Amino acid sequence: MGLLCLTISAGGAFAADEDEKTPAKPAVPNIYLDLRTIYATIPAGTLALGFGNTSLAAAFEALAARRGTTLPNGLPAARSIAVDLPLTVDVNDRVSLYGGVSGSTTDIGGGWSTFDITSWNIGVQADLYQQNGGRIPTITLQSTLTQSVPNEQGMTNSFNNILEFDYALDEDETRGWLAGMQYTYTTIASPFASIRPNTILYAGGYYQWPSNWKFIGRFGMQSFGGAQLAGRTLVQSFTQPILRLDLDRMDDNDNRLFGITAQIAWMPRPAYQVTLRTPLYAVRN
Repeated sequence: MGLLCLTISAGGAFAADEDEKTPAKPAVPNIYLDLRTIYATIPAGTLALGFGNTSLAAAFEALAARRGTTLPNGLPAARSIAVDLPLTVDVNDRVSLYGGVSGSTTDIGGGWSTFDITSWNIGVQADLYQQNGGRIPTITLQSTLTQSVPNEQGMTNSFNNILEFDYALDEDETRGWLAGMQYTYTTIASPFASIRPNTILYAGGYYQWPSNWKFIGRFGMQSFGGAQLAGRTLVQSFTQPILRLDLDRMDDNDNRLFGITAQIAWMPRPAYQVTLRTPLYAVRN
């Protein structure tokens, strides 16, 4: 916070010396709670996997570690409602920092559990290279560390990394192609359990209308190495398709005002997930 205050003060001092014709830059970065409400259905014998499911994955991995010995037929089918509350700071148009907590309630056949805080996370998203009208696509890296709570036997740490290439087809970057990879590595604080990495390779595209509604589609293949508990297979390995569709309402400066995401992941039976994004801005430039 001290560095942020110094940056704001210095920015104001330098701004006074700039030419009056130069457009004024924002004094502070975007600051907001990127509130996400997630509903998911998960078939029996698998975990909550897919695009960016770090909080849900942590919750179900913890469930597997704590209750696996009482589930002779593996993990049951489940439904879950989760809320992610990462405080996000868009430092500039290239870098965003975020961190927060996630809570969830789960129904594995006997009714909904109590809503509890299930994980915390910190992360960064950065444009390593920006296209800016050139021929080389924008390259974005997003890395997130998620830890389940409470901190006890069976807790999980998930490291989620996404590398994405965005090739815009026009100067305003309102339409283009996407390609990327997501790699998730998870550890369990238990000598009797293990979860192997999950990898997604995908391609897609996007289009933004003059009304600032933006559609993004991604289709790919997800490969999961499986999970073991006490020497037996809790979740089988698989390689299956995955589809994600996003519809976002943006403002004139490409700040998200509202978003809805639908995802179908075959694991190998289909799992469905719907996410509502309703950012709560403290500062919006």
